[in-house]
Amino acid sequence: MAFRRKKGGNNGDKEMSFLEHLEELRWHIIRSILAIVVMFVVAFFLKNFIFNNIIFAPRNPGFFTNRILCNLGGFLNDHYNTQRFTALCINSKPFNLINIQMSGQLTTHFAMAIVVGIILAFPIIIWEFWKFFKPALRENERKNIRGAVLATSLLFFTGVVFGYYMIFPFSLHFLGTYDISDQIVNQINIRSYIGTLTSIVLASGFIFELPIVAFFLTKIGIITPSFMIEYRRYAIVIIFIIAAIITPPDVFSQTLVAVPLLGLYEISILISKIVMKKKAKMHDDFMNDNNEPQVETAT
Repeated sequence: MAFRRKKGGNNGDKEMSFLEHLEELRWHIIRSILAIVVMFVVAFFLKNFIFNNIIFAPRNPGFFTNRILCNLGGFLNDHYNTQRFTALCINSKPFNLINIQMSGQLTTHFAMAIVVGIILAFPIIIWEFWKFFKPALRENERKNIRGAVLATSLLFFTGVVFGYYMIFPFSLHFLGTYDISDQIVNQINIRSYIGTLTSIVLASGFIFELPIVAFFLTKIGIITPSFMIEYRRYAIVIIFIIAAIITPPDVFSQTLVAVPLLGLYEISILISKIVMKKKAKMHDDFMNDNNEPQVETAT
């Protein structure tokens, strides 16, 4: 499929050369990087808010997820007259974070600002690459994937929010309280804490792009709904492996991550079916148009 872009003047649409494609891609990449830089600067100067109100918040008992679960545990304890649900009060004892390098806090500040910049600039990055590939699409293909940038961005941010509010608090509680001996005291390095947070949040954001991936792979004929249904049991195993990688090794946290991923897989099957139906309808319309009898007109 050749990229075509209107040059203006009397030339109309003119096919671009390989070097022109590279030049066009270079400018889209430059604009994406500029968007990241702008968001990086914003995040850098909002240091206090980002670190105190967002990054460090999950380790406090008053964090939304911690508070809701603890209230739920208290309600269940009162209702069943037991103390078995006290374990739902996660992150009830905040641990101290330490820095062991001279420039550790400065480099952590820069690294976190870059990550936040990438997350905030994600819609712009997707939009720039969409503009690059758009000329290669036919008019009907552009209509079929209208809203793809919005859907991709919403899924990514949904995954980020899910990772931040659901996966990370459980991971933090499990890893922060796990011990192999009473003689060892956990003193968590700030880099380790932030590394765990960013890996979980970003992994969750990209995993939530599964329906978009299924859409495009179906469009180009790599996968079909029947293929996804046939290999569903293997997908379930892979999903639980992914959940085991990005969560602590406890069944509850893994299930908490795996269930939404299984839901995303089922949604991807549904999207694949819709794409296949549209492709079949377009094929039938094309065949009907070509098979219509030609009516000769008298001259």
